[in-house]
Amino acid sequence: MAYKIIASQCTVCGACEFECPNAAISLKNDIYVINPSQCTQCEGHSDAPKCAVVCPVPDTCVPA
Repeated sequence: MAYKIIASQCTVCGACEFECPNAAISLKNDIYVINPSQCTQCEGHSDAPKCAVVCPVPDTCVPA
C-alpha cells in the first residue's frame, strides 16, 4: 500500500520530496503528491515511511 499526502494539510515545504528514496513525491499544481506506483513505504530503506517522519504537519502523509 502506498502513502498519500492530504492536500488540505500540506504546507508545500518540500521536506518529503527530498527524503523519498524512490523519487515518488513531486510537485504538481502547487501541491506535493505521491505516485502510488513508485511508493514502497520506504521498505528496505527505513523503518518508517520517511515522508511521514519528516513532515512538519502531523498526519499529512498517511497510508492510502
